[in-house]
Amino acid sequence: MEVREELIDTYNVISDGIVSKISILRASNKFTMVYKAEVPQLDAGTRAVLTEIRTQLIREYPQKIQMLSESTSQNLKVEFLDLVDKKLKEIVPGLSDIGYVELSAMLLHEMFGLGVLEILDSDPTLEEIVVNDSKSPVFVYHRKYGWLETNIRIDTESRIEGFSEQIARKVGRQITTLSPLLDAQLVNGDRVNATLFPISTHGNTLDIRKFRADPWTITDFLKSKTLSTPLVSFIWQAMQYELSLIVTGGTASGKTSLLNVFMPFIPPNQRIITIEDTNELVLPSFLHWVSLLTRQPNSEGKGEVTMLDLLVNSLRMRPDRIVVGEIRRKEDAQTLFEALMTGHSVYATLHAETAQQVVKRLLSEPIDLPDIEVSAMDLIVTAFRQRRSGARRVLELAELTEHLVSGRTELKTNNLFEWRPRTDTIERTINMSQKIENKLELYSGLTHDEIKADLEEKDMVLKWLVAHNINTVNQVGLMASTYYTKKDELMKIVESDGDPAKLQLI
Repeated sequence: MEVREELIDTYNVISDGIVSKISILRASNKFTMVYKAEVPQLDAGTRAVLTEIRTQLIREYPQKIQMLSESTSQNLKVEFLDLVDKKLKEIVPGLSDIGYVELSAMLLHEMFGLGVLEILDSDPTLEEIVVNDSKSPVFVYHRKYGWLETNIRIDTESRIEGFSEQIARKVGRQITTLSPLLDAQLVNGDRVNATLFPISTHGNTLDIRKFRADPWTITDFLKSKTLSTPLVSFIWQAMQYELSLIVTGGTASGKTSLLNVFMPFIPPNQRIITIEDTNELVLPSFLHWVSLLTRQPNSEGKGEVTMLDLLVNSLRMRPDRIVVGEIRRKEDAQTLFEALMTGHSVYATLHAETAQQVVKRLLSEPIDLPDIEVSAMDLIVTAFRQRRSGARRVLELAELTEHLVSGRTELKTNNLFEWRPRTDTIERTINMSQKIENKLELYSGLTHDEIKADLEEKDMVLKWLVAHNINTVNQVGLMASTYYTKKDELMKIVESDGDPAKLQLI
């Protein structure tokens, strides 16, 4: 049967000098689309030359080679590429400059990287790279096209294991038959998970979740319709006056990214402590911000630093705002809500599909918090990823309210905003909240009409952000900080649709 291929997209990816043409194809014999990467092919003679150079470098520069095997330093990579280039020109004179660059990069990838996977890792449109075993093709998750089957395979199980061991060395960890699981974060922010056979029954696995070099901002999410300006204005106002919130959602719904885009709305005169398992939150560089990371125990079971350890320690650091990457355990939730009860503003993510499920998870085993602590949380934002289209949206923004039912108080969620899938719009469900507006009036001293005018003002600023494409973390953060410190000056420019450069925002 003839296989028909339809070209959907094409672009180039550059990895340490190797230029690879990427084609996205729809093939008649595949259930998923195909990611085809054109990679340099070496003949036996060229492979022998690279093997000889490798042997010479190990013999002549053992310390530098050892350092490279344990480091991701860009300067060391450049030094290595220069050394290989000189060796190549001595052994194989007459190649083009491109030829020398590509061969040097290929040897770098083979010795200290992930081989051909380095090309995939250099593609900014990919979110995930997955090796399931040596018998299956590598799969990738494309930001635009979802899961794609690639034309790349890792030919042996030992090679996959070697990649995992190399990654483990660079983060000071081990993966062995006795410790067959690896969960690590690389210096560039990529999250790596690896498993060894027979824990993974079909073979060794490697999963690289790529870190976005330019983090999402509120402008990006408004443009993509993940959020709406009235919704963001409401959250901005709540955060300005120190109300707390939880971002919830299912797997890969974008919880952490959503939490991150709200962080620039914290006033610049307040101290922020972030606590995470992996370093994913990126705040404006000029904010008063301390980032804390948990640490897993070493091979002897020592040196562990847990989320609870960091939470307890953060309360001694006089924080104004505490941000937790994800609530997982009862102790984490207890400490976080105790901080909330003592007057701290807290923000966190929690795995649940809806706001109502958040309440149930917090009140039920194994977390099992008292009603009075859970009721102190102000808002729940639900992130949602539609399975059919892959589009990410805020499903609902809800407040927590208390109701007297049969003589006892029950906690319920009251949706203030909801996503309408038919129209793909996020709409305000009620004009007045049952709880938040009373809190805002108390904390801010504003009247109902002043609160409404404040929301309209923030809505105007957000639309101006989008219109002028102010879309880096520092730019958005600088705008928010200017709003707090030079509001009149900012609003004059916004109202006249002026150039952001007048405030030196860019």
